[in-house]
Amino acid sequence: MPSHLSIPAVILMVAFPTCLPAQHPPGMQGSRNVRVLAHIPLGGDFSTTDIEVEQELSRPYAYVTRRYQHSGFDIINLRDPSRAYVMYSWRMEQPELHQGTGALAPAYVKVGNRYYFVNSYQYSSNGPDGDLGASVFDVTGLPDTSQVREVGRIRTPDTKGGFHEIFAYRHSTGRSLVFTTGGNPGARIYDIGRFVAGDSAYGMVGRVPNPAEGGRGGYHDFYVGFDPASQQDRFYGAGAGGYHVYDVTQLDAPKLLTSVTGFAGLTSGHTFTPTPDGRYAVAELEYQYSPLRIFDLKPQGDSLAKTVSRPIGAWMTNWKNLPHNHEVRWPFVFVSDYEDGLSVFNMMDPTNPYTVGYYDIYDGPHQARTAYINHPSGVGGTNNGAFGIDVRNADGLIVVSDMTTGFWAFKMDGFDGWNGHQWGMPNNSSAQDWDNGPDGLRKKNIS
Repeated sequence: MPSHLSIPAVILMVAFPTCLPAQHPPGMQGSRNVRVLAHIPLGGDFSTTDIEVEQELSRPYAYVTRRYQHSGFDIINLRDPSRAYVMYSWRMEQPELHQGTGALAPAYVKVGNRYYFVNSYQYSSNGPDGDLGASVFDVTGLPDTSQVREVGRIRTPDTKGGFHEIFAYRHSTGRSLVFTTGGNPGARIYDIGRFVAGDSAYGMVGRVPNPAEGGRGGYHDFYVGFDPASQQDRFYGAGAGGYHVYDVTQLDAPKLLTSVTGFAGLTSGHTFTPTPDGRYAVAELEYQYSPLRIFDLKPQGDSLAKTVSRPIGAWMTNWKNLPHNHEVRWPFVFVSDYEDGLSVFNMMDPTNPYTVGYYDIYDGPHQARTAYINHPSGVGGTNNGAFGIDVRNADGLIVVSDMTTGFWAFKMDGFDGWNGHQWGMPNNSSAQDWDNGPDGLRKKNIS
């Protein structure tokens, strides 16, 4: 059985063992409490990237982004998860002319009574669409795939390179927003309602700066959530200088609240996800041997610290690999764990997180990434396998996208859905309540 390591902060600098866990014994590919509901191979080495699942059970759809020559997206029908299938596929025109990574990050947004899927891209400037950030599709008519239509494309005339990541958020003002990377400095904010209404500025309504490098730093990834205690919309950005939290209640005037920086092993922040109450945050750095670190953003009590420079806990599965994206559903953290597949850990005690479930969906050799792609990030080729992960709160469905093996759906015994109130927490996560707005919002000021 593989060893799943929980690494207290106080021993982060201690040497790890020099041996790797043994191969999975027959029948032990996953823990006994995790069951596979569906597996759909999607084909094309490294062509599968991130994943997003709709939260309403009446709309049982997951969106999987596809990159390189397969650039576009697939829609998975989960009406019966045990019989999941690809119901619709879309690919960028003229793939031979589009150089670069292509589609990377998915998001779905509801505006009024209509549903939209937003797909981000990164194309090089030596071909068409070097300034293309994302395309927006109206998917309201699903399951009738003939009604899926592209509404328009968000472009960045001032810069090239597109959007590496996007995050959909229902703001306290009622706006349906998408936060995007791309075009330093900082992150861009788009109002999808304004975009689909024909806004000539592509619906752009603000930027979030990065205090690193004199304000010129960018972001890799982020999370946006409502903080009931302060009544603030808060942006949690990972990028240059580490991790930064901004008040984005006023979209045109973001205010820096705190930064996590200066800790051992810091290169550039990759992913930053807070707990529902904003007390703790799980942070990733994208290099081999790096665990997920856990930070206390409020070490003195109810107020955010001005800066945080020491983790209080850490977790990883295999010391020779690298955990990737993650979804926090307190007290659980669901991880797309690259070569180690799906992993789930409990952070009720953030100083001593421990693994509660896993399923290894990557069956390739260790560090095979460099055998296929000369990856420039210097991560040692361990960024292969499970790429994206999402959780459907209504019933606890777990979906994972694997760069090599495709789409997976899982059920973890005892996890039949998530509502923060059942854990004494705000009911806040990456899943948005598009109709009612953020949990804990006392007063709506619809603009």
